[in-house]
Amino acid sequence: MSRVRRAAAAAGAVMLASATLFGIAAPAQAALPTPVSAATARTYLASLTVAADSHASTYDRALFPHWSTVSGYCDTRETVLKRDGVNVVTSSTCAATSGSWYSQYDGITETASSDIDIDHMIPLAEAWRSGAWAWTTAQRQAFANDLTRPQLIAVTDNSNQSKSDQDPATWLPPRTAYRCTYVRAWVQVKYYYHLTIDSAEKSALTSVLNGC
Repeated sequence: MSRVRRAAAAAGAVMLASATLFGIAAPAQAALPTPVSAATARTYLASLTVAADSHASTYDRALFPHWSTVSGYCDTRETVLKRDGVNVVTSSTCAATSGSWYSQYDGITETASSDIDIDHMIPLAEAWRSGAWAWTTAQRQAFANDLTRPQLIAVTDNSNQSKSDQDPATWLPPRTAYRCTYVRAWVQVKYYYHLTIDSAEKSALTSVLNGC
């Protein structure tokens, strides 16, 4: 590779990294905070407490205040829509009026924000069953609006509804190329928040990670 081409490639890498760091619109492939490596995820997974789900009957989505205001009129949903989309244009009230969104779960691109859901990587109900039932409301709000870890991602509403509150034992992204990234993110978030995993979930996560 020539010196000029190497310099151009390096400049492009810096621009992409800056775009991701500062939340500027970047390709959807680079939008979600990068999960830990597969090796680190395997280490995290080995340390997670294995326990049966509990308190499922007492779950209520309202116990996880979500789409909190980030700044001005922009809430968490609109912030992720802008972060994960390409050429996103917003109104004076921060609503996404145009742009395109590539859904990592199913490989579909949508151009209407109404066709995009913001998925919680660890579903709120799954978090509740895994230990969040014992958290304070403030802790659950922080979890439901976490922009720092790979917990929120813009995907098609169909794929989000298909996933619902399932864990990887019963649901993985239909786009197989994304499964390694998905389980790395899943394990990272569970590890950070000290959430438990059930035995079937651990088996599924182990299987995917071993193939990464």
